[in-house]
Amino acid sequence: MDSVIVRKMTLKDIDAVLVIEESSFSVPWTRGSFEKEIKKNLLSKYYVAVVEEQVVAYGGMWLIIDEAHVTNIAVHPDFRGRKIGKALVTFMIKEAIALRIDKMTLEVRKSNIVAQNLYKALGFMPCGIRPGYYHDNGEDALIMWKDSL
Repeated sequence: MDSVIVRKMTLKDIDAVLVIEESSFSVPWTRGSFEKEIKKNLLSKYYVAVVEEQVVAYGGMWLIIDEAHVTNIAVHPDFRGRKIGKALVTFMIKEAIALRIDKMTLEVRKSNIVAQNLYKALGFMPCGIRPGYYHDNGEDALIMWKDSL
């Protein structure tokens, strides 16, 4: 595994995050969306994974009462398969625990078996379906929960 450092996302990271976002999603978030999450959303926490001073992944979550809702996670295509996503999600779980969060949830495409397997390995369990959740192609989302962080 690469030597990965996970830290809080800053405004300076957004250019690199947008490259990852645009190469990962057919309907990417905008610069303004990330700026709003970092500067204005008091419920959000965003992080980047860095390898050799390069931002190679990012993830975000909203903290609502005692739950963390993972909003997005992506790894740059050139760095996939190196356990960077696992390091990032593990860090986010630890951060949630430190903030006295009891459980964590996320949605993942039904077709994204690689991500589902990662989440299952970290203790997330499938708990439901959101029909037509993804606007780009109407794909369903699998809802996953990790209770008792």
